[in-house]
Amino acid sequence: MSTPLTEQRCKPCEGGVAPLSLNEAQSLMKQLSDSWKLADDGRSIRGEWKFRNFYHAMSFVNAVAHIANTEDHHPDLEVGYGYCRMTYNTHAIGGLSQNDFICAAKVDALPRS
Repeated sequence: MSTPLTEQRCKPCEGGVAPLSLNEAQSLMKQLSDSWKLADDGRSIRGEWKFRNFYHAMSFVNAVAHIANTEDHHPDLEVGYGYCRMTYNTHAIGGLSQNDFICAAKVDALPRS
């Protein structure tokens, strides 16, 4: 049995490797919550969450920032009153890597209020 994504660590990616195939990405999507959607071209994943207010949205974003710093892998964020939208892809390879799914799974594990 493979190690759950939440127990894995991101590996440095400076390019020079191929992004995940569409089939590989679709397989990894099964380990994420329904909050995440795979782009049609298979090159990114995007999540969207709603919160009661700005404070709760920012608390969530601060927790995401901690994950990003710990893993040294950073999402693109859109945040405002009561919402957060997040996109992961590995810029260095122009598509998805295992790192994107590791971080998305760790975001899924965050408490929601």
